[in-house]
Amino acid sequence: MNADSSLHALEEALKVSPTNIPLRLHVAESYIHLGRYADAIIHWKALLKLEPGNLDWQVQLADAYLQNEQLGEAAVVSEAITQASDAPPLAFLVAARIAFAEGDLRTAVHHYKTAIDLDPDLQDEVLDDQLGIGPLESTSEISEGRVRFTHDEEPPAFDIEIERPKMTFADVGGMDDLKEEIRLKIIYPLQNPDLYEAYGKKIGGGIMMYGPPGCGKTHLARATAGEIDAGFLSVGINDVLDMWMGNSEKNLHELFEKARRNSPCVLFFDEVDALGGRRSDMNSGSARQIINQFLAEMDGVQHSNDGLLVLSATNAPWHVDAAFRRPGRFDRVIFVPPPDRPGRAEILQWMCQSKPVKDIDFQYLAKQTDKFSGADLKAIVDVAIESKLGEAMKTGKPVPVTGKDLSQAAARHKPTTKEWFASARNYALYANEGGLYDDILKFLDMK
Repeated sequence: MNADSSLHALEEALKVSPTNIPLRLHVAESYIHLGRYADAIIHWKALLKLEPGNLDWQVQLADAYLQNEQLGEAAVVSEAITQASDAPPLAFLVAARIAFAEGDLRTAVHHYKTAIDLDPDLQDEVLDDQLGIGPLESTSEISEGRVRFTHDEEPPAFDIEIERPKMTFADVGGMDDLKEEIRLKIIYPLQNPDLYEAYGKKIGGGIMMYGPPGCGKTHLARATAGEIDAGFLSVGINDVLDMWMGNSEKNLHELFEKARRNSPCVLFFDEVDALGGRRSDMNSGSARQIINQFLAEMDGVQHSNDGLLVLSATNAPWHVDAAFRRPGRFDRVIFVPPPDRPGRAEILQWMCQSKPVKDIDFQYLAKQTDKFSGADLKAIVDVAIESKLGEAMKTGKPVPVTGKDLSQAAARHKPTTKEWFASARNYALYANEGGLYDDILKFLDMK
């Protein structure tokens, strides 16, 4: 009996016993060996319906998608696996292959480094050659903390510009309590250095802002720099992480050094949980090194941080290493909720400036948009404008956006903050060490 006939018989058996896991596993693996990846995908998906949390099967599904040239599906499955705290080493090897197929060499090298860090037996000569890394046993750069990208290429130069924001707190709607917290921690010390020095308080420090996405954390950080006429250095994960081993820590150090040379300077880390995640959750030793470097820079043991103001934003503070909240680091953790009713009215009014509008009751709209983020408010203004653009194109004249247009747009839009609060509520109730998330409970009226 040939392979096709055997598999046909096994498929018939599965119709009688669809939950027979060993049989379905055998069929899925047989299709992989035959190169029939589309058929294998069907069975890996069926297996995952029986055991949705099986990470090994998820890895096999991602690999089957990759082999079947379904890169989008492969990337989605792979990303979910590699974010799990107990992701198997093979998951990172498959993720590296997917990233390489997509042309994302930086991510490919990062995942490959993680895979061989967790399990050196996963070294792949083909991937070594594709990424220009070379055999581990003969590449001295690896042990010295440097991986070659290509055989002739040198590491890319690190460069990022310092901004001089013109906006101030007056350009930020609502958030009065938050502004005062930032004034006490950052602005007043710069304006009254002698007074703070008399109390032995250093100028500088860190604030971590957390809350649902789209609520103005980045906007507020930029306005803080404008309020004190300071430099502003906005840092994302891509500005730090590098395909060269050891270069991520170097990038982080250079960012702090640049901010120190241009003090007073606001150094802002967006999505800080991506750089400062809990070390207990880290699979990769290189990821832990980045966190240790981050903590050392914030402590300013070798370099003075006087006049360096470090702000950060995160949507998931529970994923940030607790060491970041010690005194001298992010010792102020501030909840940034969706704007309150007066704040929403102010934001909507600001968004409608210089636009053709009429008959808008901003107070009524503010009441209608409870728990809307700033991004949600922008979305309803955009929808209302789009509803008028077609009419304006026909007449060749601007057609005013009315309060009714905005109200109808708001009725169709669901606040995106609800999903965040659903997750945050569980952390606030069951992982609220030292009352860190009391502000969430207060906002939800649960205390």
